[in-house]
Amino acid sequence: MITGNTLLIAHIGYPTTTFKSPMIYNPWFEHKGIDAVVVPMGVKADDYAAAFRAIFRFTNLRGALITMPHKVVTNSLVDEVTPTGLIAGASNAVLVRPDGSLLGDQFDGAGFVRGVERKGFRIAGKRVLVSGSGGVGSAIAASLAAAGPAELALYDYHAQVADALAGRLREHYPQLTVRTGSNDPAGYELVVNATPLGMKDGDPLPFDVARIAPGTFVGEVVMKQAMTPFLTAAAAKGCPCLVGTDMLFEMIPAYLEFFGFGSATPDELRTVAQITY
Repeated sequence: MITGNTLLIAHIGYPTTTFKSPMIYNPWFEHKGIDAVVVPMGVKADDYAAAFRAIFRFTNLRGALITMPHKVVTNSLVDEVTPTGLIAGASNAVLVRPDGSLLGDQFDGAGFVRGVERKGFRIAGKRVLVSGSGGVGSAIAASLAAAGPAELALYDYHAQVADALAGRLREHYPQLTVRTGSNDPAGYELVVNATPLGMKDGDPLPFDVARIAPGTFVGEVVMKQAMTPFLTAAAAKGCPCLVGTDMLFEMIPAYLEFFGFGSATPDELRTVAQITY
């Protein structure tokens, strides 16, 4: 039951048809008796700055989840950004603090790394390739860098975006080997799709799967379906996979703490979640 006392968390992005968070948070809030609700809000890129300012005037708003395509822009709209958000160059959560100021933070990367390692893959010393250097890709790259890979390769359709991310990573992790310019997955032990490819029917695959060796760990951020065409093709070659919602379940406990709603384990969240595709 939503009442005048219910705290709102806006879930802002476009398109909303791919959103899965409300199907996890809202059953959890009901299960725990927390008077809060996550509300999807579809906002196109051209309207985001104006919509952001309007949404954050709501007096019963605790904060917002920010998703594609708005994560990078969000850093310029808040009062303060955490170090993780600064390294990633993007925020995917905004908290309204008691004094009314807005704090941006970033949890995509932590969720991805925790998900991969929970499945038994150790990132330290490995060769890693991330395609996509936007909001989610930058966050994942930042958290991967902290986990100590031997090499981190970055690719983006817009080369300057990948180069900028590489520069930020080299500044904070000067001992890390960072490469840009190619999305050829041959020779990498962890391959990550952090692009929107797979959200639309008929999208090309983000990598040439024929170049991915069997046993390579592959990860995906697209949540339109559990097994995207990319993951399906990689799994057919014997590759272990991290699906998009795995990352989501790993990061939600951190989100709950950020918004002041306690915490949870991924297994507890899965028990009550009502995800549909």
